Amino acid sequence: MRFIRACSLLAVIPAATAFVVVEGTASPITSSSSSPASSTSLNIVSDPTNNLIIMEDTHESVTKYYGKELQTSDDLKTNACCTAGAPPKYIRDAIGKIHNEVVSKYYGCGLCLPQYDLEGANMLDLGCGAGRDVYIASQLVGAKGKVVGVDMTDEQLNVARKHQDYHAEKFGFSNVEFKKGYLEKLKDLDLEAESFDVIISNCVINLCTDKEAVLEECLRLLKPGGELYFSDVYANRRVPMHLQKNEVLWGECLSGALYWNDFENMSRKIGFADPRLVEDAPITVQNAEVERCISESGCEKLKFYSATYRLWKLPLEPHCEDYGQAVIYKGTLPRYPSGWLLDKHHFFENGKIHPVCGNTYRMLADTRLKEHFEFIGNWDNHYGIFEGCGSSLPYDTEEASSGKGASTGGCC
Repeated sequence: MRFIRACSLLAVIPAATAFVVVEGTASPITSSSSSPASSTSLNIVSDPTNNLIIMEDTHESVTKYYGKELQTSDDLKTNACCTAGAPPKYIRDAIGKIHNEVVSKYYGCGLCLPQYDLEGANMLDLGCGAGRDVYIASQLVGAKGKVVGVDMTDEQLNVARKHQDYHAEKFGFSNVEFKKGYLEKLKDLDLEAESFDVIISNCVINLCTDKEAVLEECLRLLKPGGELYFSDVYANRRVPMHLQKNEVLWGECLSGALYWNDFENMSRKIGFADPRLVEDAPITVQNAEVERCISESGCEKLKFYSATYRLWKLPLEPHCEDYGQAVIYKGTLPRYPSGWLLDKHHFFENGKIHPVCGNTYRMLADTRLKEHFEFIGNWDNHYGIFEGCGSSLPYDTEEASSGKGASTGGCC
């Protein structure tokens, strides 16, 4: 049986289209009291022609949840769609220039902007909602860059578009565009292939019904050397189907979460050969009703994590191979004179020689980062795999400490 996994605020499928799931029973959770009463489990019907169980109305459910039930971020029932740490000062300054109504309707779970110079870049925000991250990116790419936001929720897009003139006047230029569409069918939006330097997404892909299709579209739209840089929710094991059918758990970005290893394997299959984890944090649900629903279903050991990944469109190898190469960070990236973090396992201190695997070498040499590093070595000799390249759970638990360059396994 082929299971079409989650996909979202951009679930790209027409209303009449059904989505594949596996049969199970849903535990109800009460919807927001501020909205009309509605069913709290997704509509499931069987398809006798192919022995599949079909889940209908997934994207309608998500659209209603984010367009009707949630009016501000305070209406969220869990902290799954809430950013944990404070953003850096330059991001806080950018947020300070954004209209209050846009900021109040932000439902992201991480900082979804790569930490390097984005001046002049073309960016795409998948599941842009009311446009907070689009308007942050707008300031970072400047007048010569462009940012396109895509969402399927009219109420969110109306807010984003309503304040375009406000932000154009505030920033001194207009470089944003908002499109209504579904993530799995970005081809319908006339977006040119290989036209984006960076694609971002903030806690949205977990809501989609076909995550693989979303990643395939991202690979098609990225320029060579571009990256998908996104935050989302993942689980330490596969989420049972009866939880996936719960409307509120899905809308809160929990039950649509991929098992982390399924996500990494899916990424490699599509062509993002070496997914890099940038940062992560355990999600504490902090809602007694939601916790009870999960516990009473026999899933006490099911844990969720907010994680930011970067996936490069580069000819990378599936494992970290050693070619005797090294790099030196010049300290020239704006706002990062002392060091720069590529991912959770690679923090480059200014002036220090850092041995790297072939994949890391390419991520720095064949992208917008090249001018900020010196490169040592070539591809003439291969010395085997980097020691320590494994496949254990890459996320920190609540008890674990974290830090720049701290490693929990799973990478050179």
